[in-house]
Amino acid sequence: MDDQQLIDTACPIIGEIGAAFYFAPATMARGAELGLDPLGFYIMGRGGVLGDVESSVVVAAFGYFNPRLMERAWTSGRAIIAPREAGRECMLACAEHGRSKLGSVPDLAAFVVAGEKVLAACDGDSLPLFVATAAEPAAADAPGRAMQLLAILREYRGSAHLLALRAVGLDSKTAHHVKRPNDAAMFGWKPEDAPLIDDAVHAKMAEAEALTDRLVRPAYSVLSIAERVPFVETLHACKHALTT
Repeated sequence: MDDQQLIDTACPIIGEIGAAFYFAPATMARGAELGLDPLGFYIMGRGGVLGDVESSVVVAAFGYFNPRLMERAWTSGRAIIAPREAGRECMLACAEHGRSKLGSVPDLAAFVVAGEKVLAACDGDSLPLFVATAAEPAAADAPGRAMQLLAILREYRGSAHLLALRAVGLDSKTAHHVKRPNDAAMFGWKPEDAPLIDDAVHAKMAEAEALTDRLVRPAYSVLSIAERVPFVETLHACKHALTT
């Protein structure tokens, strides 16, 4: 398994399951205990690692969302809970989700070792949301830390992808309508907000995906040949555990 094969296999799974905890029942229940609705806990928890910043900072770090939706949620959330506290609570909820779902996954300790190796090789320059998420305290147990690593590595590629979109001349709203057109309303966009999607846009998206691969490849390349297949096999097992 070469570097590109590893990325092609691992990154889509991480992208899918790294967000599995955000709207899990236990996570939403914890948000309610803190006085936040599910979207509020998602935005305050995911963005709170950045600190008590203005909403425009969180908008820039997240991408994809309608800024007006983000501003309303961030402003109302800050009146309820300190952002850093929300960020810590979110990562605790992440670990708890791992404990509830991943405890029976085989070879999870080895997966955590490999994931930490990839994380240590990540270059966080210009990726503040990833760096801030990674800086939160690590769970001491394998299931909890495995889920955290999935979320953090998802944030790594997601942040790198926003950078790649800028580099090829695409805004994140357009990119979102290409990749997830059925989710536009969830992200605060109305039908009249939809941009023109033509062949040129699709070509730029393909260019951005390739550039994203180049940005994250050095981190994943640190895994030895012997580590790669077990890493991917455990990712598949984690996906099964998190989606069934």
